[in-house]
Amino acid sequence: MDSLTQIVLGAAVGEAVLGKKVGNKAMLYGAIAGTIPDLDVLSRYFVDTVTAIEWHRGFSHSILFSILFAPVLGWLISRIEHKQTVSWREWSWLMFWGLFTHPLLDSFTTWGTQLFWPFDIRLAFQSIFVIDPLYTIPFFIFLILAMRLPKGDPQRRKYNNLGLILSSVYLLIGLGLKELAYDNFVENLKEQNITYDKIETRPTPFNTILWTANIDIEDAYLIGEYSFFDTGPIVFTDYKKNHDLLGSMIKEDQIGRLIKVTKGWYTVSKKQQVLFYNDLRFGLIKPDPLNPIYAFSYRLLPSQGRLKIEEVPKFKGDAQEVMSNLWSRIWGK
Repeated sequence: MDSLTQIVLGAAVGEAVLGKKVGNKAMLYGAIAGTIPDLDVLSRYFVDTVTAIEWHRGFSHSILFSILFAPVLGWLISRIEHKQTVSWREWSWLMFWGLFTHPLLDSFTTWGTQLFWPFDIRLAFQSIFVIDPLYTIPFFIFLILAMRLPKGDPQRRKYNNLGLILSSVYLLIGLGLKELAYDNFVENLKEQNITYDKIETRPTPFNTILWTANIDIEDAYLIGEYSFFDTGPIVFTDYKKNHDLLGSMIKEDQIGRLIKVTKGWYTVSKKQQVLFYNDLRFGLIKPDPLNPIYAFSYRLLPSQGRLKIEEVPKFKGDAQEVMSNLWSRIWGK
């Protein structure tokens, strides 16, 4: 999830663990704990693109990381807050839950987490977008209400618990909506006599009303959208895989690792003699079969017998147009 959401979750967890004893300092240290796992993004400055992708939401998002670093961080805070009547174990407990709930929440997103690192298992329920105002805003409001009250006020804990409960219920609702959307995609594929190998569904940006699906067929991927306000059949658009464009590159170690990371959901495109590896797991910013813009895409640049892979900068086009189209599509066609 986005940084603000993880800060809010961490702060609420900190309040639940030690709010009665240390008040807003529990929120502060909980927010810090909720931010720490995402520091793995700094790896992009020290390693190649593919390694950075592999490391993201890896070790720092595991149960093992939480267990190992919670006591260290707890000890450090106990030294800083030595005037507080809070033990090292209590600070460690707060940090553990702040660290652990971060990857737990991330496991509901498309990218997922390696919660059980070093085992090669990435949990990705794909039931919530990485930024979802309906999850974050109510949670944030209840946290602010709690923060404004004295630490001994029972209403403070009530507000904080309401935020935790509502956000957790929203996650469960998202899982249910995913199942409903999945059933509609499968039913429409059946009605349209489309045979396929596998299908993946996920919510579109900022909501859980409009869902999209990747469908793997023989030489292409079909991508469709379904809103719970739709009244007509789902339209599936064809995007050619073009895997053959990789040629001998398919034998490159980095390409093999990219294919593993993307779980085989990728297309290859060619523009001005440059090949692009397009990650389909996060869908399209601009769903245009002739000139699609992918959320994540990578340039493949052979240089002096070696392959260099660069992430394509994020789309900076007309954001207002993109949001307007998304909003219209959510409310049905």
